[in-house]
Amino acid sequence: MRILEFLGICVVALLALLFVIFFRRRLLMAGGGTIRLQVRVSTIVPGRGWSTGIGQFVGDELRFHRMFSLAFRPKRVLDRMVLVVEERRAPDGPERLTMPSHWSVLRCSNGDAGEIEIAMAESTVTGFLSWLEAGPPGQPGSIAPRPTIRPRPADH
Repeated sequence: MRILEFLGICVVALLALLFVIFFRRRLLMAGGGTIRLQVRVSTIVPGRGWSTGIGQFVGDELRFHRMFSLAFRPKRVLDRMVLVVEERRAPDGPERLTMPSHWSVLRCSNGDAGEIEIAMAESTVTGFLSWLEAGPPGQPGSIAPRPTIRPRPADH
């Protein structure tokens, strides 16, 4: 009888845990301004180390919350004022197994925090880049630095 009670308690605890994870996800998505994305949290093995989650746009920040986590705080916070997209590419190697084929991988510079790789759907990349460029004028957050085109001096 004690084994059945123990199993019952474990099942109820597991269901409660799943409910909390589902509720947390719904709570994050209810506020709007969320996207599905993956962030590379480990670069030890090439092509591996991706963590699935939800990105939440809050002001000048993109907050990354892991999908299967109980934490209400974001795992990573990307600040639009210092974030620069340096490279955009398709998933390759083992990455093709962990993310859909219509996703893009963005290698970004995050100011003093170093480099970070994020992956999202092509349609989401368009919105993300628009959000990134929509920062206040004169701020460093942008897509890869573009060469300055200067007019040639007039020949007399």
